Amino acid sequence: MGIRRAASLGLAALALSACVADQTGSVGTPRAVRVPAEAPRVTGRDRATDADHLKLVASFGGEAKAPAVTRLLNEVTDRLVRAGDRPDQSYVVTLLDSPVVNAFALPNGRLYVTRGLVALANDTSEVAGVLAHEIAHVTLNHATARSELELRSALVSKVVADVLNDPDTGAQLKNQSRFALARFSREQELEADAAGVKTLAAAGYDPFAEARFLTALNRTIQLKQGGGTANEPDMLATHPGTAERVALATRAARRIGAPGIGSDDRSRFLAVIDGLPYGDSPRDGVVRNGRFLHSGLGIAFTVPDGFNLENTRSAVLGTTADGSRRLLFDQIEAKEGQGLDAMLKATWNDSLDPAGSETTEVNGHQAAFALSRGKDWTFRLAALRLDGATYRMIMAAKGSADPEVPFRRWVASLAEVPADEMASLRPTRLQIVQATGPGTEDLARRMVVPDRALDRFLVLNGLERGATLVPGRSYKIVTE
Repeated sequence: MGIRRAASLGLAALALSACVADQTGSVGTPRAVRVPAEAPRVTGRDRATDADHLKLVASFGGEAKAPAVTRLLNEVTDRLVRAGDRPDQSYVVTLLDSPVVNAFALPNGRLYVTRGLVALANDTSEVAGVLAHEIAHVTLNHATARSELELRSALVSKVVADVLNDPDTGAQLKNQSRFALARFSREQELEADAAGVKTLAAAGYDPFAEARFLTALNRTIQLKQGGGTANEPDMLATHPGTAERVALATRAARRIGAPGIGSDDRSRFLAVIDGLPYGDSPRDGVVRNGRFLHSGLGIAFTVPDGFNLENTRSAVLGTTADGSRRLLFDQIEAKEGQGLDAMLKATWNDSLDPAGSETTEVNGHQAAFALSRGKDWTFRLAALRLDGATYRMIMAAKGSADPEVPFRRWVASLAEVPADEMASLRPTRLQIVQATGPGTEDLARRMVVPDRALDRFLVLNGLERGATLVPGRSYKIVTE
């Protein structure tokens, strides 16, 4: 959780929309996506300024200090460009210091890859598959085409509503355009996948690498959701389902040749990423031994039993494996003279039950509690003031179940942490080790992760349950 304060957040999981985001769409064959030639030209080629670039990088935690990894990414990009349809196009890759698995491109040739994505890959060809996909977005002018469609749709609905004085039809057209834009984006992703596989093979890389990475992405998402399948998004999802993308990328690779063609450059890749920072940074909050500690804020709390946490830049989100309970922890802006009870009310959209309102102290700190009962969820809320900062804690239980007991215990665990304890926190990193035997448990036990060490080891190394290791072969683990 970043140090910046959030005014109000809902309990829905925050997700950044990018090319590796997991969404589900209709299954179909990728086809070329083009704005009709007769469409009015309302945008041009977007060239972000250096200031825009710096703002974007800052929003992802800054640029990662891993020169060997950055050098490899740029070398791979150059190789892909030489083999592609636009060898005259220039690109620059920026490695972002973010644990999320993400990659995206700007129309001006700037490519962005997070260290979380690099850590998930198992060889150079998998990273090349991601970069080939992003390059395809640029060469196919997807961003410009989407902007054209967005602005044209907005223009049509506004003309109908304002000029033709038909607001109902204007609103209907606006709503229809949202679904059209979502479908348009999904088709763009599939088109970029197909083009990326083709470029991957032309550059001499394993064309099946893109499907392998997408499979790893899908397993990562399932792991975050407690081992279940990904939730079905709404019809406005801008990305096809990862499973669909895997099937189509595999089909595209098979049209090129059988598995085993092309290089994966695994040994060099693992050597380059050895020591790469992994997961959240202590400055943004980490989970250690059942506690969430945030060195930037100087606070910690105990993770409630059964909850898996996701640390975003604005809040800590949590959910149980069955999805029946959720939590949120964030920092809220204190207004001059505003009491904690008023702050809870001001940052909550639904009504509060007076029976659950209470102003008190928790471990010597000012606190306010509140209760909200919705149609499908029961919410317990609290606001606490520690060292001049105000924190909000929310726990929700599905149905009529009241989470008051575990909620009170969670709130009571929030405390300031001595500076020396925070200073002792070390970031986790990837370590490349050689297997000494076929079992996976020994290496999994060395993983410094919040939970499910074996599952995380398997996903990180692209291994299925029951897999055996090859003695002498290199594998990734997470250590301090």
